[in-house]
Amino acid sequence: MNILANDGIHPAGQAALEAAGHKLWTQFIEPQNLENFINENAIEGVLVRSATKVRQPLIDACPNLRFIIRGGVGMDNIDVAYARENGKEVRNTPAASSQSVAELVMGHLFSISRSLHDSNRRMPVEGVEQFKALKKTYGKGRELRGMTLAIVGFGRIGQSLAEYALGCGMHVIGVDQKSGVKNIEVTVGGQSVQVEVPIMTLAEALPLADAISLHIPAQSNGQAVIGSMEMSKMKHGVILLNAARGGVVDEDALLEALDSGQISGAGVDVFVGEPKPRQDIMRHAAISLSPHIGAATGEAQERIGLEIASIVAEIGSK
Repeated sequence: MNILANDGIHPAGQAALEAAGHKLWTQFIEPQNLENFINENAIEGVLVRSATKVRQPLIDACPNLRFIIRGGVGMDNIDVAYARENGKEVRNTPAASSQSVAELVMGHLFSISRSLHDSNRRMPVEGVEQFKALKKTYGKGRELRGMTLAIVGFGRIGQSLAEYALGCGMHVIGVDQKSGVKNIEVTVGGQSVQVEVPIMTLAEALPLADAISLHIPAQSNGQAVIGSMEMSKMKHGVILLNAARGGVVDEDALLEALDSGQISGAGVDVFVGEPKPRQDIMRHAAISLSPHIGAATGEAQERIGLEIASIVAEIGSK
């Protein structure tokens, strides 16, 4: 089959696809040229990550397109229901990047709890002359052990994060629409233990959590899940982490909550208006920042590439 990996693919995935006899294009085609490229090259499958959007007009304009595969979890950049209604197969790779996203969230959590994100900005500029003052400023850190982490969206990524947090001695609450209990397997030193994690609704979890991490898709109505009302119900000084989607958190409300101290720090990997996030978010001293790199590890990209090749083989066999 002719396949376009418009947002790239790991060499392992590329090698697997080409070894199976598929012709693969890996260059990025600009959105305005995508329709012509797909039709002129008889492309049957498009592989995307988060940059390329596959909307109804493109689907309508490319009748020979058989499948769309999202390398990663969220598929809000694809008109999934419409594509499926029109006979296109739409798939993703939800398991491949779970560990990478979870580790990034833990990195932000460690960074915020010890103010590493801000001290790393100021030490190169002020460290020589203001060492004692900076030591006093950043000498009031918090330990993660004993803190309660609420994980909003308790799927594969949320459960991977829970395993890391439990291993650090944190208490974990899973957040879903229905309350209950979920068993999480934590592996330490080659030994596995089962830990019961309580599952609560968002309203139940907000006032209990010392830190809150979001792992939910963007809402179809475009509204934030966490806005000023939800923030007002959180513990004072809570840490908020978003490695899900830009817009899940109301950025105006976040800035207000950070300035008031209601939220003591935020770890943000995703932004409204990517790839041009707003400057006041970029420059806020209480925000630990990364440029949408949750799944961007070599290991995760290799797993994604190989899983894509496996999905293509499955589709080709039908």
